[in-house]
Amino acid sequence: MKRRTFLKGTAMTVSATGLGANGMKAANAKAGGVDVLLDAWTGAYGGLPPYDRIATSAFKPAIVRGIEMNRAEIVAIANQPAAPTFANTLARLEDAGRPLGRAAGMFFVYSGTMSDAVVQKTEREVGPMLAAFQDETVQNEALFARIKSVYDGRVSAGLSAEEQRIAELQHESFARQGAGLDPAKKKRLKAINRELSQLYTTFSQNQLKDEETFFIPLNSEADLAGIPGGLRAAYAEDAKERKLPGRWTIANTRSAAEPFLTFSTRRDLREKVFRMWTQRGDNANAQNNRQIITKILKLRQEKAGLLGHPTFAHWQLASNMARNPENANALMTKVWKPAVAKFRDEVAEAQQLANSEGAEFKLAAWDFRHYAEKVRKAKYDLDQTEVTQYLKLDKMVEAIFFSANRVFGLEFKKLSGIPVYHPDMTVYEVTRGGAHVGLFYFDPFARKGKRSGAWMNEYRTQERFKTDIKPIVSNNCNYVKGKRGAPVLISWDDAVTLFHEFGHALHGLLSNTTYPSVAGSNVKRDFVEFPSQIMERWLETPEVLGRFCLHYKTGKPIPAALVDKFRKARNAGQGFATTEYLASAIFDMRIHMTDASAGIDPVEFEKQVTAELGLPDEIVLRHRPTAFGHIFSGDGYSAGYYVYIWADTLSADSIEVFRAAGSMFDPATSKRFQDTIMSVGGSVPPEVAFRNFRGRDVDTDALMRDRGFPST
Repeated sequence: MKRRTFLKGTAMTVSATGLGANGMKAANAKAGGVDVLLDAWTGAYGGLPPYDRIATSAFKPAIVRGIEMNRAEIVAIANQPAAPTFANTLARLEDAGRPLGRAAGMFFVYSGTMSDAVVQKTEREVGPMLAAFQDETVQNEALFARIKSVYDGRVSAGLSAEEQRIAELQHESFARQGAGLDPAKKKRLKAINRELSQLYTTFSQNQLKDEETFFIPLNSEADLAGIPGGLRAAYAEDAKERKLPGRWTIANTRSAAEPFLTFSTRRDLREKVFRMWTQRGDNANAQNNRQIITKILKLRQEKAGLLGHPTFAHWQLASNMARNPENANALMTKVWKPAVAKFRDEVAEAQQLANSEGAEFKLAAWDFRHYAEKVRKAKYDLDQTEVTQYLKLDKMVEAIFFSANRVFGLEFKKLSGIPVYHPDMTVYEVTRGGAHVGLFYFDPFARKGKRSGAWMNEYRTQERFKTDIKPIVSNNCNYVKGKRGAPVLISWDDAVTLFHEFGHALHGLLSNTTYPSVAGSNVKRDFVEFPSQIMERWLETPEVLGRFCLHYKTGKPIPAALVDKFRKARNAGQGFATTEYLASAIFDMRIHMTDASAGIDPVEFEKQVTAELGLPDEIVLRHRPTAFGHIFSGDGYSAGYYVYIWADTLSADSIEVFRAAGSMFDPATSKRFQDTIMSVGGSVPPEVAFRNFRGRDVDTDALMRDRGFPST
């Protein structure tokens, strides 16, 4: 997942999350003031975020001052007497707002990874400020007139291809966000965006509080029946952090809940854990998100109408690769039928096995993972707990670095002496041929104040506009930390997530553009997941499996026989995985294609959609509405959760190029992929970039082949 925050309509995109290094001083050791947040970064590697000098009390005044500084820049650009040119308008926008970007970017690091009462209060206050300032900028008529003038003359002005692309993107962005509306509509749109900003913050904070508040205690060995040793240790460590020594606790996170649902033989406890996890944001408490979502949907519907679109989904997709909801739905419908058919086969096998063990019940959603794992073990002689013993987190980190080296020639060196806000974090210098490429920060573990999921952020975007600026990127995960000093073992799904997020990081690190607004992962939303989806494929290569999947005790490589079993079982469970995801993506698209002006209860709408789809009882949406942060904590993935299947279609088609070349590490194919996809950012239209690599438009049947579904 790629997270972006505010000012997406202007040249600046601010990203947010964390950084750090092992053994570094914790943040606030020497707290500073407003200037620390606004000033240009200093020190090695072109400057580093000053996380050792931040005072959280300074965030709001710094952002207020940053807005004032950026406002002055915008006014100066918009009101200058000289005729509009790229140099005096769009290039100046590229350079504007840097102090605000630094302050807001570091604030969002804290809101995403180190949230507390102070940070949450600040978030509620500054979110609407930033939304209002974005609207103020977009609705500046003089500024839009200058942008339109440059856009209209972009071909005859002798601009470079990248500059023409920026002119097109900026004009499109301003127009899409209401720059051409009449004053009354602009005023209403500004009010809508301000209220949406407040609602997004409330939704996120409600979800976080439910995740932090609820847990399932385990009081005896009997409660741990079926749970492997490494997972037991992790649950014991979680209990210690909750001041419950001698017990075990299941945190309200995916990395804690899903393994329990897979391995626990206690059906009663599986149900408790399942309900805890799937009811986040839908409990009888102050954090219930149902009415928040209803308000969000109403406002999005009104916003779409003001901007000339029948639904929010039509507005959202108009600038994406898909262009409209109908195209996105066509792909999802194509995959849905074979996916759900395969899932029904998987359910039948799981039910048969359960019956053979004397089960006198129809499998429920909290049962399927458990019995599917038993089927996998019986059918393929594959035990996931055995595989996990070869998935040591630090070796998997080495594996992503190895893959990046073999494919892109990058090298990673652990650093020390760099400011950090949490001691769990590690920072690496990235080089190629001895030359500095950028910095990579890794924040792997779940903790209080950190939002769930996994994501990538760009602290600093690559550019060559005025000087050669190197990128700083981060990956953030929520793995369960084990007992102090013990190796951290992760599931295969967690390893896939690690490679996925690292694909986003590489997208930022390999960027090679002149201007920051089109650098790195500043691309269309349904293209941004392409580099991350394809990066997952390197985990399964013989080179990675043989070198880095080493037994955590013996150090011996994963046996060839176990790898063979794993390959044969590769598409086992693909029906479940695809159906679970698609149910969420289809729900997202349908709710945003529905007129919400009369009010929609998201949970009732969920029931309606699942009934229409014929979703089997043994499965629920991967993200139930009240905790669907992708689509309700901001606009980024709203009416856009389809992008993962869209991007995986690009990935499945592209990986066939590597396979045809005879190796996933083929040098010529790797270089072409870097030159046409990874380095160009948004400077090339995504469909053109894909065509430049593949030699043609995407073949959607490649996805069907990849997932073991019949092609159509």
